[in-house]
Amino acid sequence: MKIDFVKMHGLGNDFVLIDCLNKSLGDSSFLSYLAKKLCDRNFGIGADELMLILSSSKADLRMRIFNSDGSEAQMCGNGIRCFAKYAYENKLVSKNKFKVETLAGIIIPELTISNNNILGVKVNIGVPKLRRREIPMSGEDTTAVVDEALKINPEQTFKITCVSMGNPHCIIFVNDVQSIPVDEIGPKIENHPFFPEKTNVEFIHILNRKEINFRVWERGVGETLACGTGACAALVASVLNKKTDRKTTIHLPGGDLNIQWADDGHLYMTGPAELVFRGEVSI
Repeated sequence: MKIDFVKMHGLGNDFVLIDCLNKSLGDSSFLSYLAKKLCDRNFGIGADELMLILSSSKADLRMRIFNSDGSEAQMCGNGIRCFAKYAYENKLVSKNKFKVETLAGIIIPELTISNNNILGVKVNIGVPKLRRREIPMSGEDTTAVVDEALKINPEQTFKITCVSMGNPHCIIFVNDVQSIPVDEIGPKIENHPFFPEKTNVEFIHILNRKEINFRVWERGVGETLACGTGACAALVASVLNKKTDRKTTIHLPGGDLNIQWADDGHLYMTGPAELVFRGEVSI
C-alpha cells in the first residue's frame, strides 16, 4: 500500500501528517504500528508524532495523533497548528477559523493570513483542568496540585505543579533549564505511580514576569524541541505560583510561543507552522 504524506513542524516539534478523509488506514492497533514505523528517525521518515486528518460529525475536521512509541495522544498544540495550516492550504476548509475534534475536546485554531500567506496560527486551547482527579493523579482528590513534593528516589525530591490541557503535565521550576538532565529525570516522572496515564514533564526557568525558558520531556516521545500544550501548562503553573503575568513569551529550544491565559479562562497559543516536504511511502 502506498500512502501520500507531508512532513511538518511547529518550532521543531515534527509530524508525519496523512489526509485520511477519503481513505482508511486501519484500526488503532495498525495505526500504533504505523506511528512507530514512520516516526523512526533511522528506519522511517522520522518524526515525533503521526497525525491523521479525519472527518467529524461534531466539528469541521477531526485530528488523531499517535506518539512515536505508538501510544495515542489526546492533543498536541504544535500539531494542531500544522493541522490547521495544511487543512486551509489544501482546501479541506474554507474558513481561517474552524473547529477540530480531538480526544481533548473541540479545539479552535485561527489562521493569521496576509496576501494569501499564513503568518501564524492562534489556537484556543481551552480551559485548563486543575483538580487532581482531572489531571489525572493518584491520591485523595484536591482542587489543585501546586508546589507539591514528589520523590522519585531517596535522593531526589521535586516540587511540582500539575495541569491538564486535555493531556497531563507536571511542571517543575528550575534555576537553569540547560543544566537539567532532562533525559534522566523526565522518564522517571513520566512513569511515576502518581500518574496513572503517565505525564508530560516541563522544566521551566522564570526570566521575568513576561518570559520563561522551557524544556520538555513529552510522554511517549522523549525530549522534543517544543510542546504547545506544555507551554500553556507552564504559564498556568507560573500564574498559580504567582511568578508571571497571564501573558508571556515561552522560549522553547525550537523557538518562541506567545501564550495568554485570558480573562475568559481559556488559554490562547500563537506560533508558526511549517511544511518540510511531501512524499509517498510504501507500507
